[in-house]
Amino acid sequence: MVTEPVFALAVQGAKRSILGDRVFDYHAGQYLVAAADLPLTSQVTYATPTEPFLGLGLALEPEIITRLLLEAGSSPLRRLPGPAIATSDADIELLDAVVRLLRLTDEPRDITILAPGVRREIHWRLLNGPQADSVRQIGLADCGMSLIARAITWIKKHYDEAIRIDDLADQAGMSVSSFNRHFRAVTAMSPLQYQKQLRLQEARIRLIRTPHDVAAIGYAIGYNSPSQFSREYRRMFGASPSRDAIHLQVGAAVKEEEAASTRPFTAG
Repeated sequence: MVTEPVFALAVQGAKRSILGDRVFDYHAGQYLVAAADLPLTSQVTYATPTEPFLGLGLALEPEIITRLLLEAGSSPLRRLPGPAIATSDADIELLDAVVRLLRLTDEPRDITILAPGVRREIHWRLLNGPQADSVRQIGLADCGMSLIARAITWIKKHYDEAIRIDDLADQAGMSVSSFNRHFRAVTAMSPLQYQKQLRLQEARIRLIRTPHDVAAIGYAIGYNSPSQFSREYRRMFGASPSRDAIHLQVGAAVKEEEAASTRPFTAG
């Protein structure tokens, strides 16, 4: 998936998210913050029938962050040491706010009135936590991450088209070298690598729906060469598109059979 800026807390079990060649593991009591739109491959790494994986995802809202920074007086912004994603331990104040937000689901009349304040508090806790610099940049319109976000948005909308780095740099108001440096700092990959991940993830989604039309899918996502499409798909997912499509279809069928076997029987 391509995740938007998000706070993701593991409540039970463990999960792994992969960005390019970087791996981010987090387990119960830890959270992940992604401060930009990033193409992630994620999987649950620990869960049992009696203790399934449980987690909470909350979109990070630039407007809330901007208002908090204005009200508090933003501290100097440090340059990000790595990509716009990291994991941390959740402290008791952050966990308390999350629990109060979840408890509101039991009181529908309270949600409209109280939930905005609790969401604001969670943003504030993140702004004062170990990932403060990443979260802060979401709310600053003129920071490097915000400028790169414009280019990311364009690539997401036009992932199936040829892109020119010069044009993306112009949109961000940067030189080509500065743009490439900032883009890699935020996403851990080059613009062309980012586009390739978007294309191949979209191809895999389409293969689940239409597994017998591999060539057409390759052309639809922007590849002019079926061999190049197959080669890059294999490099990313470990199997050719046609073989992976069979694997995906078998996996989906097994899950459907398992789900059907657990449904309660009712007499007609």
